[in-house]
Amino acid sequence: QVQLVESGGGLVQAGGSLRLSCGVSRSIFRFNAMGWYRQAPGKERELVARISIGGTTNYVDSVKGRFTISRDNGKNTVYLQMNSLKPEDTAVYYCNRDPPLADSWGQGTQVTVSS
Repeated sequence: QVQLVESGGGLVQAGGSLRLSCGVSRSIFRFNAMGWYRQAPGKERELVARISIGGTTNYVDSVKGRFTISRDNGKNTVYLQMNSLKPEDTAVYYCNRDPPLADSWGQGTQVTVSS
């Protein structure tokens, strides 16, 4: 059974930082690139950061230089370090493989950035 469990969200002021964590089923983690996605109210879910099995990272332009994705292969965990947060980063954040497993989204973790 696929499990994706996100944590670490919260309320932070603009300019602040948060670190998100996602525990992933080993069967998924070992053989796939992983991504952090977000969905803001009224908007579609978007991929904001991706990390390959080998550690190559990619980011959407809006978070480049502020967010850092990483993976701990020993813990089957993916992280998203978010610095210099902006109100427009407010969203529910999810992790999933890239491309995502359509039927396996976790509950997500809410990130709210106040101005």
